[in-house]
Amino acid sequence: MSENQLKEKAKNASQNAYAPYSNFKVGCAILLKSGNVYTGCNIENASFGLTVCAERNAIANAIASEGKIELDKVVVYTPTSTPTPPCGACRQVIHEFGSPTVSSFCDSGESTKHRMEELLTNAFNLNKD
Repeated sequence: MSENQLKEKAKNASQNAYAPYSNFKVGCAILLKSGNVYTGCNIENASFGLTVCAERNAIANAIASEGKIELDKVVVYTPTSTPTPPCGACRQVIHEFGSPTVSSFCDSGESTKHRMEELLTNAFNLNKD
């Protein structure tokens, strides 16, 4: 699937966001190594700490459908004038499931693309050895 197709899916997913407090409607599309694509949107809560980001919801959708997953690409849309990369919590969760390229884009058409290692250096890793 092309980057533009993933961008379209991410932007479409943002339309389903539940964001009555911030009106910051984020969408995410993830491409797995399996070739399957999943989307997610942010879901806010009056107890702000319970809000779940679009990236984590997309990953949860993929795991619920496939079980074990490996991320290839993550594309995030925000309704802003400059691209907004994933938050720290999402970066850690993304890292758990691979080393994908992470693209962020916004309404102005501007976009960024990073390797996961650039976004989260020295990620937490629970050594199971």
